Amino acid sequence: MKNSYCFFENKECEYFPCHDGLEYFNCLFCYCPLYGKKHCPGNPEWMKKNEEEIKVCTNCTFPHRPENYEAVIHILKGNGK
Repeated sequence: MKNSYCFFENKECEYFPCHDGLEYFNCLFCYCPLYGKKHCPGNPEWMKKNEEEIKVCTNCTFPHRPENYEAVIHILKGNGK
């Protein structure tokens, strides 16, 4: 897969890959833009810390899957969950 406006893979990053299990890893959304959304299409886990619910995305690969680029943009435009 070639780097483009909707896909970027940085194999030189010291954290690459930050999640396992993907053949093509999209680093474009290195910091997940959906983190602030309570309901996202990924598979976050929730933990309690100091009486507060914290979103844990350690096992989520949704924004890093190249085929999900359009879905992420759709949600960010306010058209999704």
